[in-house]
Amino acid sequence: MDIDLNNIKPIVRKYAGEKGGLIPILNEVQKEIGYLPAEAQEYISDELNIPLSKIYGVITFYTQFSTKPKGEYVIHACDGTACHVRDSQDIIDAIKDELNLQKENSTTSDGQFTLETVSCIGACGLAPVVTINEKVYGKLTPNKIRDVIEEYKGSEESV
Repeated sequence: MDIDLNNIKPIVRKYAGEKGGLIPILNEVQKEIGYLPAEAQEYISDELNIPLSKIYGVITFYTQFSTKPKGEYVIHACDGTACHVRDSQDIIDAIKDELNLQKENSTTSDGQFTLETVSCIGACGLAPVVTINEKVYGKLTPNKIRDVIEEYKGSEESV
């Protein structure tokens, strides 16, 4: 996939020379492209005169950054303590089954869904809980999450 660097040049220029500008640049570039491909990392490295290894280190340290494209709908399934003791693994297994996913964190072959297991969503009172593109679904059962996913599968736009 070829990346049009013209779309990210204004983002890099906006923060160039600012102390602490790298993370805002990475956030905005990822928002623009959907992820942080090697071409974008190299461009940022060249423009800011920051070693590529440092940029890669930041990207891989913070979980909000991704070097791979994600699905249209990103599912964050919580497996933190409160969710775990309320059988979050059953929810994760139901999601994998419904989406025919084999790996823990993966994207469906059609690019519609990405499942990521996270340590905490911060909605422990709703455990077990998932978010889909920031929309929170709590007090889930395997059947409830299957129904939610079916709604997304059948919609042309976000539910």
